[in-house]
This record gives sequence, structure tokens and C-alpha cells, in this order.
Amino acid sequence: MDSFEFNKIAGATLASTIALLGLSIVTDSAFTPKLPEKPGYIIEVPEAEVADAPEADAERPIEFFLASATAERGEAVFKKCSACHNAAPGGSNGIGPNLHGIVGAPAASRGGFSYSDALGAMKGQSWSWNELSAWLADPKTYAAGNKMSFAGLKKPEERAAVMVWLNQQSANPLPLPEAPVEAEAEVPNEAVTEEAAETVTG
Repeated sequence: MDSFEFNKIAGATLASTIALLGLSIVTDSAFTPKLPEKPGYIIEVPEAEVADAPEADAERPIEFFLASATAERGEAVFKKCSACHNAAPGGSNGIGPNLHGIVGAPAASRGGFSYSDALGAMKGQSWSWNELSAWLADPKTYAAGNKMSFAGLKKPEERAAVMVWLNQQSANPLPLPEAPVEAEAEVPNEAVTEEAAETVTG
């Protein structure tokens, strides 16, 4: 093959390569997607869903949940406790003390039961609605060093239901505390608003 033929083949190859490169550049610029400045998108969460979140329930006092609690649900939830406790009148102590009439009763007051030092130190205090709720939520934190191995009832509605049921297992049940009044959203008084507007414009 003489040099002339070689130059023709090399020239054709080079021209094809340049053409393909140019086509690739044009194609990339035409079909490259435009990315947003900030990747992702915002999910709108309705205010009602935020208000119904578990964190919102945690901030409400136990009286709020007691107002809607039922003894029937409390009896069902108490099955979690029945391996160690009973609430029958005159019932014997088990792994844990008998809980008949425990709501409002003095702490560490069940005769014949050997309390831990942590609970023994609570003598003189009473199991009010709030104290009993705090105990049921997290026994280990409420009285560090006590012998109870139960992790607690984290849901306030479950604690309220159990307390309502336990309260009924008493010769003298306590009245339920008054439910807190839910704060209403402030709605501007239209008459006042109009009067203010007239004052500004007049």
C-alpha cells in the first residue's frame, strides 16, 4: 500500500472520529436533564396529623385519658400484670402485692409483702392518679432499685384504662378527676376587628 492510499484511509478514519465526537457533544447537550438546585421535594404534613402525633399525647395530663378510659379495656390490659398481681378482695400476694383498692392507698402498705427498700422508702405517700400513672409508665425510673421487672405501660391510654379498672376493684372507688379543658384556638372577634378597622381608616 502506497503512502497516498494510507493517507486516504487515515483521513477518513480521523474525519469519522471527529464527526462522532461532535454528534456525541450535541446529543449530550440536547438530552441532559436540568436538575433542581435542591434535590428532593417537600412533603406537606397537615396540622391535624401533627396534633394527633404520640408526642402530643405524651404532653397531655393523665386526667385527659382517664376521661375516656373504660374498665373493660383496663381489665384486658391488666392481663399483662396478672402473672405477678391480682386485684381480688382478700386475694393473696404473689410475686407482686395484691392490688385490690390500690388507687389512693398508701404506698408499700400491703401486709405480708416484702417490699424493696426503694418502695419501702415511699411509706406515707399515696398512690394518687398521677403517682400511679408515673409508676405504671416506668417503674424502674420512678423508684430506682425496686424489684419489679416490668418495663411499664408506655401508652397513657392503657395506663388510664388500668387505673379505672383497678379503681373499680375497691370497696370505696375514688371519683375520677376532672378532665382538663382543651384550649380552644383564639378566633378574632369580628365586631372588634371591624371596629379596629374603622378606627384605623377613620
